[in-house]
This record gives sequence, structure tokens and C-alpha cells, in this order.
Amino acid sequence: VRGSALCVLLPLLPLLLLPTFGCSFLCALCGAAAVCALLLARARAALRAAQGRRVCVLVLGDVGRSPRMLNHSLSLARSGFRVALLGYVGAKPHPDVVNNDKIKIVYITEMTGLKFGSKIFQYGIKVFVQTLQICYILLKIDTPSHILLQNPPGLPAIAATWAVCLLRGSKFIIDWHNYGYTIMSLSHADRHPIVLIAKWYEHFFGKLSDSNLCVTEAMKEDLRVNWNIKAITLYDRPSPIFRETPLELQHKLFKKLANDFGPFKGRSEFVPSDLEQTAFTELNIRTGNVTHIQGRPALLLSSTSWTEDEDFSILLKALEEYEGFITSGITLPSLVCAITGKGPLQDFYNRLITKMHFKYIHICTLWLEAEDYPVLLGSGDLGVCLHKSTSGLDLPMKVVDMFGCCLPVCAIDFQCLDELVKHEENGLIFKNAHELAVQLKLLFTDFQNGKSALGIFKRNLKESKMVQWDENWDETVLPLLTSN
Repeated sequence: VRGSALCVLLPLLPLLLLPTFGCSFLCALCGAAAVCALLLARARAALRAAQGRRVCVLVLGDVGRSPRMLNHSLSLARSGFRVALLGYVGAKPHPDVVNNDKIKIVYITEMTGLKFGSKIFQYGIKVFVQTLQICYILLKIDTPSHILLQNPPGLPAIAATWAVCLLRGSKFIIDWHNYGYTIMSLSHADRHPIVLIAKWYEHFFGKLSDSNLCVTEAMKEDLRVNWNIKAITLYDRPSPIFRETPLELQHKLFKKLANDFGPFKGRSEFVPSDLEQTAFTELNIRTGNVTHIQGRPALLLSSTSWTEDEDFSILLKALEEYEGFITSGITLPSLVCAITGKGPLQDFYNRLITKMHFKYIHICTLWLEAEDYPVLLGSGDLGVCLHKSTSGLDLPMKVVDMFGCCLPVCAIDFQCLDELVKHEENGLIFKNAHELAVQLKLLFTDFQNGKSALGIFKRNLKESKMVQWDENWDETVLPLLTSN
């Protein structure tokens, strides 16, 4: 029984005992009960006061590659909360998070290397161990007023977090990015027992949360109709670090990348001593001025987790067709295609890329530090998104970040994408490789001209009045944390 319920029941207890005990005993018991109730109420008030400025943010994944939860943490810290940010070790989070004295990152040890037994047995052991880890860490940290959990992955985190919240008196908030069972269905059939169990699990335990956030209006409606869960839509918005990159900063990044990636190196063999060149920019050492190189290649960017929900063969086929346009005599720039990210299918696609012999296209797959990634996005000419939602109800964060950098996007079509990408306004939507190739041809024709289609998209992004993350968060999430 929760303490608040005890505060109500204790003063009423003497009335239940009236038929059994005399009046003198009853008076003493009333006094004792009143004192106990008062002390308990004060204790709970003190606990709420201590909890009130503490929030736990939990993601059962790589903390550094969970941008929305990092944004939550920064917003919480900005609003005066102390944040315990829990997740796996992986990519280094942005310095704004690491150096914030109100954010404490608590790493969870990821369970790997279990080789014996069937896959179902291994999965069961992993779930069991993760449950113990989550409960142990959530009970070890200072009691938070709220625990904010990212889903997916939500198994076993949803049930474990709910149990700890029940025990410690914390409020439980789920931030629905997608459905975990739809991601599982990429590796298993839709009717596979594991998928069905995962769906039941999310449906049953998801309804036990105190509040819910989601990423699209389509997901909000789906949660309401099919899950009986009331959620608030919190659209992803770019953090302030995502913006257009000045030419001077572009040049520094390109010089850094040129040390490891040939496509970023200068093309000219004979460069005057007072000039410093990359494939895209030129620095006049005497004046300090940086300019774009005449006839430079276009910079095409994509980011990925290299998972099954992104088919990069579509981009590779489109690039082959683009190369065909050039060899047939159409005037188009050469391309440098930089694909950032890490993931399980990266080696597979790298092998495909090495077998492709382009003359006018250079592809490199790279991993960037957190502070370099927004600089690269702000330096690009066009972004490509191949994320195809497993549920059809979430939106790609990578496109949000690209828009923050005023980088137009070509994105593969799926349900609810139009909540973010406006076709022929801030980018283009395609359905297959041929459509993407035709769009690349259109957008890279005279691409440095501000009156071209690509220039118009860039201008539309600059002029759009997109609500920023902090403003959106203050209106949507903060009231959940400050209401009684």
C-alpha cells in the first residue's frame, strides 16, 4: 500500500476498532494514529521535495546514439532538474551533455557473448539479466520524481521500470519512438511467438505508465485506438547545435577528414604555397578567406544505423544511374557520397561498394565524433534518407537534424512521412531507386545556383518557422513534470 493511502487509512483505523475497545484506549489510539499520520505525511512531503528536482532518463541502448533522450536530458538540466541518464556505453555523447554538471551518465553493462543454448534460451537469459540490472540501478540511484523511458527497446525495461516506480513512488513516463515488436518482425515472421509475446508485453505494460509521449500524430492516434493509451505528441526538433556551417568551419572539417578519406582531399596537384585546398574549399593563407572551389563536386550525405529497416541498395542503384547520366553527356557534377554511422549491416554494404567502379562518384562510409556530425550536415548539399519505419508511425531523426542545418532531403516514402517532409517544398519523396536517380539529376543540375530547385528548397528551410526543441519541450513535457 502506498504511503499516501496509509495517510488516509491510519486516522480511520480507530473507528474500525470502536466496537472492541473502550473509549480511553480509543482516545490514546486516536492520538497515536494522528501522530503517525502526521509524521508519515511530513516524511512523504520531504521525499517529494527531494525528488522534485530529480529525473531519471533511461534508454536500453547506446546513450551517445539516442539523440532524443540526450535532448530530453539537456532540457531537464536547463529547467533546473538533476538528471541520471542511464544506458549502454557506445558513442561518446555530445560535450554539451558530458560537461553538464546537472547530468550524471550511469552506464549499464551490455550483456554480450552468450554462446551456449538455443537462441530462445539466450534471449531469455538476456532478458532476465537485463531485468536485474535495470532494477538494481534504478533502486541504487537517488529517488527520482519521474523516470522517462525510451521505447523501443522496451523489453524488459517497461515492466522493470514500472515495478521500481511503484516501489519508490516515482511517476513513469514512456516516450514511444516506435513499436519494438514491429522491429522484431524484421528478423522473425509477424506470427512468430517472440513477436507475439513482445506485442502483448508492450500492449499490457505500456498501459501502466502514468504519462506517454510519442513522435507523430499518427502514432498518437494508433496508441489511442488500438492500445487505449493516451499520449502527447512531441515532435523531434533539431537541437541548437544543428545549423548551417560557416565556410571556415567547413574547411577545417574537410581538412581533418582528408587525412583518412581520399574523396575529401584537394584535386589539384599543383597548389600555390599561399593556398590550402580540400575537394570542396580553398583557404587563402594570407587573407584567411575561405571560398568554394570552382567546379567542386556536390556533397551528398546520408546517416544510418545499418539495420534492416534501411535498404541502401536503393541508393547504390540510384548512384549507378546517376553515373550513367554523366557518361551519356548530361552536364552534372561529380559526387562525394558520405554515409555516416555504425551498425550490423555495414560490412555487407561496404563489400558491395568495393565492387562498384565509379568514375564520377566517390563513396565513403565513416564514423564521426558527436561534435563533428552537425558540422558535416551543415556543410552538405543534399541529404538522403532511406529509413522506412517498421510501424509506419515514426519519423527519422536524421531528417530533423538535416532540416536544422537547412539541408534539403530526398526521403523514401512511408506512412506519415508527410508530417515532416513536404514534397517539393523542403525536399522530395521517392519510392524506388529510379525515382531517386531522377531526383538527384534534377537537384544537382546547376546546384550552386540559388534559383535552382535545390536552392529553392534551401531557402524554404531557412525561411520556415519550425518550432525549436526547447520551446516545444517546455510546452509539452515540462507540465508533466511540474503538475501534482
